[in-house]
Amino acid sequence: MVEAAGVIADSLEVMVPSFTSRVVVPGFLRATRANRALISAEGARERIRERTLRPLPYGPPRRLRSDVSVSVDREPGWPVYTVAPKSGRARGCVVYTHGGAWVNEIAPQHWSLAADIAALAGTTVVVPIYPLVPFGTAGQVIPAIADLVLANRSRHGDVCLGGDSAGGQIALSTAVALRDEHRITLPRTVLISPSLDLSMSNPEMDVVQPSDPWLGKPGARVLIDAWRADLPLSDPRVSPLAADLAGLGPLTIFCGTRDILVPDTRLLVEKARTAGVDVDYHEQHGLVHVYPLTPTPEGRAARRVIVDSLRGAFSPSSPTR
Repeated sequence: MVEAAGVIADSLEVMVPSFTSRVVVPGFLRATRANRALISAEGARERIRERTLRPLPYGPPRRLRSDVSVSVDREPGWPVYTVAPKSGRARGCVVYTHGGAWVNEIAPQHWSLAADIAALAGTTVVVPIYPLVPFGTAGQVIPAIADLVLANRSRHGDVCLGGDSAGGQIALSTAVALRDEHRITLPRTVLISPSLDLSMSNPEMDVVQPSDPWLGKPGARVLIDAWRADLPLSDPRVSPLAADLAGLGPLTIFCGTRDILVPDTRLLVEKARTAGVDVDYHEQHGLVHVYPLTPTPEGRAARRVIVDSLRGAFSPSSPTR
C-alpha cells in the first residue's frame, strides 16, 4: 500500500515507472500535440467545429482479438456494440463508456480493452457510441446509459459499469442515477482517470498542470460547457463528485500523478471510503492520464487488475450465455 496526499492507494505490480511510461509516452504526447484541443479555448472550439463537420469513424478495428465476436444494434438511437467471448459461457455484462473529452470518438485502445475484458473476464461488454458535443449533452446521455444498464440486467443479470476520462464521468454519474432513481447498486464500477468535478475548481490541479502533457483547463472548460448545456456544474449528472456516494457499489479506480485529474480522484477515494464504499485505488507516480490504456508495463498490469476485478464482480447465480 502507498499513501498519497492522505489517501491510501493499493499498490500495482509495477511500482517504479518504466522508461516507456516516464519518457516515451510523455514525449509522444508532446510531439503529437495531444493537448492542442485542451490548452486553449479556441483550440476546443476548433475541435468541436472539426468533429461536427468531419466525424471520425467509431467502428471496431478489423484486427481485434480472434476469440471475441462483435455485433451492433441501435437501441437508444445510437450504435451500441456488443463484444462477447466466442467460447465458454459469458457471465454478466459490462457497459463501457469511452473517454475523449466528450468530443472525441472511441479509439482503438478502448476497443482493445473491451475485447480483453470480454475474453479474459468471460463476460459480455456493451460499448455505446454515445452522441458527442455539440449534439450530446449530459442531460440526454446519462439517462440513456442508465436505461442501457437496465436493459442488459434483464438480458445478462449482473451489470458493471466502466469508463475512462470523460467516460469515467459518465459511468459514475450513471451509477449514481441508478442508485437514486432505480434503487440499484452495481456490483462494481471501474473508473480510469475519471473526470469528477467539472467546475475544475480544485487548486491542486494547477500544481499538477506543469507536469501533465495531455490535459488542460482552458479548452476543457469550453467542452464542459457544451456537455453540461443547461445543467449546473453541481448536478451529479455533470459532476459526480458532488453526489452523496453512500450506497454505491464497489469502485476500482486508476490515476497517475502526471494527470490534473488526480487531485479530484483522491477526493473521490476519500469521500467514497468515508461513505462506506469499498474502493480499490491504484495511483501510479509519474504516469499520465488514462495510463491503463497505454502500451506500457504499467498499462498491462492495470488491465490485468481491471479484468480480475470485473471477473470477480459477477455472482455465481448470474445468468450465463
